[in-house]
Amino acid sequence: MDAWSFLLDGFAAAIRPYNLLFALIGCIAGTLVGVLPGLGPTAAIAMLLPLTTLLDPAPAIIMMAAIYYGAMYGGSTTSILVNIPGEASSVPTAMEGYQLTLQGRGGPALGISAIASFVAGTLGVVGLTFFAPTLARAALAFGPPEYFALTLLGISLVISLSGRSIGKGLLSALLGLLTAMIGLDPLSGVARLTFGSYQLMAGIDFVPIIMGLFAVSEILTNVEAKADLLLREKKIEWLPSWRDIKETWGATIRSGFLGFFFGLIPGCSPAVTSFMAYDMEKRFSKHPERFGKGAMDAVAAVEGSNNATASGGFVPLFAFGIPSGPALAVLLGGFIMFGLQPGPRLMQEQPQLLWTIIASMYIGNVILLILNLPLVGLWARMALVPFPILGSMITVFTLIGAYSLRYSFFDLWMALLFGGVGYLMRKLEFPVAPMVLAVVLASMMETSFMQSITMSRGSLVIFFTRPISAVFMALTLLSVVTGILLLRKARSKNIELEESDA
Repeated sequence: MDAWSFLLDGFAAAIRPYNLLFALIGCIAGTLVGVLPGLGPTAAIAMLLPLTTLLDPAPAIIMMAAIYYGAMYGGSTTSILVNIPGEASSVPTAMEGYQLTLQGRGGPALGISAIASFVAGTLGVVGLTFFAPTLARAALAFGPPEYFALTLLGISLVISLSGRSIGKGLLSALLGLLTAMIGLDPLSGVARLTFGSYQLMAGIDFVPIIMGLFAVSEILTNVEAKADLLLREKKIEWLPSWRDIKETWGATIRSGFLGFFFGLIPGCSPAVTSFMAYDMEKRFSKHPERFGKGAMDAVAAVEGSNNATASGGFVPLFAFGIPSGPALAVLLGGFIMFGLQPGPRLMQEQPQLLWTIIASMYIGNVILLILNLPLVGLWARMALVPFPILGSMITVFTLIGAYSLRYSFFDLWMALLFGGVGYLMRKLEFPVAPMVLAVVLASMMETSFMQSITMSRGSLVIFFTRPISAVFMALTLLSVVTGILLLRKARSKNIELEESDA
């Protein structure tokens, strides 16, 4: 049988009421997980895993998979409306979406987010359907040199995220790398920058960092400004216009392809691809000056890449049994719990189950679109809540999210500490995004670099003699050069505008 025949059989099984019910439950749970900061799909799947033993394998895995890709949809809500990115992948969304909310365009931003997530997520599932084994083999060609070159390419995006000052952007990135170094060395196990604290030996988790840098600092800024409303004398739009959809269509498609192909690489999470998509769209955009001030195409690109990456991550899982991230590693545990081992044998021995899950992902994307679009107006009304009430709610949810990560007051204090850091960075006009990107990439970058140097016995030539890593190194150089040129062009354009206004 060919892929079409398998897929049709999968749809016949996926639309059975029992399977549809659990797809719906997973989509709702995933959306809630995305909305609530700090929880995350990994923890949600892990908590529900013991309960799935009461179910058959198909509905159980359908529900857990829906939680994972559903969380990518929900993560945009708090990012856009109240500047709280619950996941690292939602950080660029918060950077642009919250500015749109302040302009009265939170509703259209949420609508575009849902549409981009649906389109790019569906593109990812199409890739999973027809190209899984071939693409998975290509992804397995990645070794430590390729991972280091990839992270170096990611770090090169700092220039695009630096705003007007490259120097401040680089200092922000260095602060992020320094923060990521706290804890035990990943290879030698030596304690670094812990100052004798046993709590710092485990490092600082990413969630308290982003909650502090974004949510807490936003609250402090608004308190200082004595804000009583987020929006004042602005007409609020509830849904995106056809013009919005038309302008963001290209960004959605481009980010869908980028997110899917990088999602194939084990360890390349949506957090990495979201920054890549953001940078790519800034370079493609006809109006790069809008970025940082509320660019709708940036929201579409980031949310599209998130969902395409989530779909792409299923390719190495289904084809070879290799999870591309923590959430899919837990899902792999679900397969094993039912006596199933993803990989070529599962494709041959249990094709009906595998294709039912794939078909359910098409259905799940439709369910998520239907769930999210009607709620756009409801969520957008949050901007009308008086800030003393809304700020108190944000504070409570932020602290609960930080504490619930490991049920530790240490994480709560870290969120407050980085809230102070974020507030000072805003006052001194240091960009926060480079610091976040550096924290995301630091661990993979350090580990892959040390492994590569061990492989080559201390020679750096290994990064240029392997074809894939050499291509990434060339792209890094190209990214840096074009980034500097674009930044200079934007500066000269701003100077011309200021002179014309004068």
